[in-house]
Amino acid sequence: MLTNILLYLAAVDDEVTMAEAEYITECSDKLTAICDGANVMKSKAPINAADYVTSGEQPFTAQTGVSAVGEKKADAEASAQKAEELPKPSLEELMAELEELVGLGTVKREVKNLTNLIKVRKLREENGLPNSAMSLHMVFLGNPGTGKTTVARLMAGLYAAIGALSKGQLVEVDRSGLVAGYVGQTALKTQEVIQSALGGVLFIDEAYSLASGGENDFGREAIETLLKAMEDHRDDLVVIVAGYDEPMEKFINSNPGLQSRFNKYLYFPDYNGEELMAMFRMRCKKNGYRLTEEAETYAKEFFEDMYKNRDDNFGNGRDVRNRFEDIISRQANRLAAMEAPTKDDLMTITKEDFLVSAEE
Repeated sequence: MLTNILLYLAAVDDEVTMAEAEYITECSDKLTAICDGANVMKSKAPINAADYVTSGEQPFTAQTGVSAVGEKKADAEASAQKAEELPKPSLEELMAELEELVGLGTVKREVKNLTNLIKVRKLREENGLPNSAMSLHMVFLGNPGTGKTTVARLMAGLYAAIGALSKGQLVEVDRSGLVAGYVGQTALKTQEVIQSALGGVLFIDEAYSLASGGENDFGREAIETLLKAMEDHRDDLVVIVAGYDEPMEKFINSNPGLQSRFNKYLYFPDYNGEELMAMFRMRCKKNGYRLTEEAETYAKEFFEDMYKNRDDNFGNGRDVRNRFEDIISRQANRLAAMEAPTKDDLMTITKEDFLVSAEE
């Protein structure tokens, strides 16, 4: 049906070019993939748009020997195959990476508990023992820069390592990645994202924005599409919704379907001054920098003050990253004025670098 409609539109100028036919075929293939993912029953095979080409214009296919649609598919398949060929990190490696994260003690314990629970459930299943129903979908609560996306990525890998998910990729989106501007397009757009996340974790940041509009807001269409996919693909898809505490609680309570599917919450607190300093040290070490004794003392006081005086715009780890980049820029300006900086000079951050950055 879609192919027929698009062919009628293409023929409005009494011509159907090969380029138009290839585009129609691409649209039809995308819709077919979405319908297959949603278990929609097939009626009959779509007609071949290329059979209705009327223009004598040399198509791109004839010039290159490669169909534009086929080329895109080949590229996508090659990328997927390449990703699958890359060695996946082991459970031990992922757990070690989780432990290396600064702070987040309660979050780490909850992730370990959940991983152990899933491992035992898999063992019971393999031994023919029953398991009670369990949802792996989660709500992450906390301010920006508190590690939510990082933990979601690790959880995707952990679930794959223990066999709860088939691939373990993380697909990160916000409202703009799910909601379209016209009636009917949001469901298609959301389905495409879901298809890319099958086998892994779909992470929706600021998910409350999907329910922030009125009754006719397209965000509600995205929510309904998500709820259906979470049911249809519950054995190979985990959805994590994230955002600020209060708006997220209102979002979950706005729809009974959301309440029933999201019953696990992880709270990500703001990093304190000591943790912010630890993150700064890690950045310095990773990038080959070291602090003078004066700079170390000043940095500790600076991050303590940053935490104590935080406001609604406090960015946690993002603020540490921004401060580090500012300091490196200031250090570069200082070294550029030197005639021949030594290796030690290139690695050293002074109190002066920190002071100038902080004052600005």
